[in-house]
Amino acid sequence: MLETIIILKSILLIISSILVLLTAIGILRLSDDLDRVLYARIHILGVVDVACIIALLVLYEPLLAVTYFILAPFASHAIANAHYYGEEKR
Repeated sequence: MLETIIILKSILLIISSILVLLTAIGILRLSDDLDRVLYARIHILGVVDVACIIALLVLYEPLLAVTYFILAPFASHAIANAHYYGEEKR
């Protein structure tokens, strides 16, 4: 029984890491010519954040998941806000 849980956790981590890598490749390949490309990238990262939080909860790391759940939106908002107000100075 314990081995089955360990195998399921390992499979979940492998799937999560593959999704994170695919997201990173997609973000890097996203064309910079698009208007407001930063906001599209932040949206993609928000979706992956949810997958990471679920993976942390399954791995019995609730404190880390709650911390990540609280801090990730603030970081995304700060990056988008800095980009938005920094564009006016160009």
